[in-house]
Amino acid sequence: MHIEHIAMYVNNLETTRDFFVKYFQAVSNDCYHNPTTGFRSYFLTFEDGARLEIMNKPGVEDLEKSLARTGYIHIAFSVGSREKVDALTEKLKEDGFQVVSGPRTTGDGYYESCVVGLEGNQIEITV
Repeated sequence: MHIEHIAMYVNNLETTRDFFVKYFQAVSNDCYHNPTTGFRSYFLTFEDGARLEIMNKPGVEDLEKSLARTGYIHIAFSVGSREKVDALTEKLKEDGFQVVSGPRTTGDGYYESCVVGLEGNQIEITV
């Protein structure tokens, strides 16, 4: 068994798609649109086959995303090396995204950083 995909609602579908394509080399399908409901989505596929569905539709509630909360807290991307963790973290920082931790080695041995990406969603970058 494996996770087929993870989905998230976003306010700005195109900006979110462009973020994951630019920084995490996602490949996007064409936008799906249901004109009856206003629902739109893209499936973003990453190098190893993992997929993220980003979705938008009118009337979705947008609550504050505290970094210390219950529920899903972050999505983690393995980039392959410490140097790549450092480089991507620095690039995101230069582009105005908040680095909330790292790069560092955690107590359980991960080399990682955590960045607040688009719309307050936390992204972990690890080896």
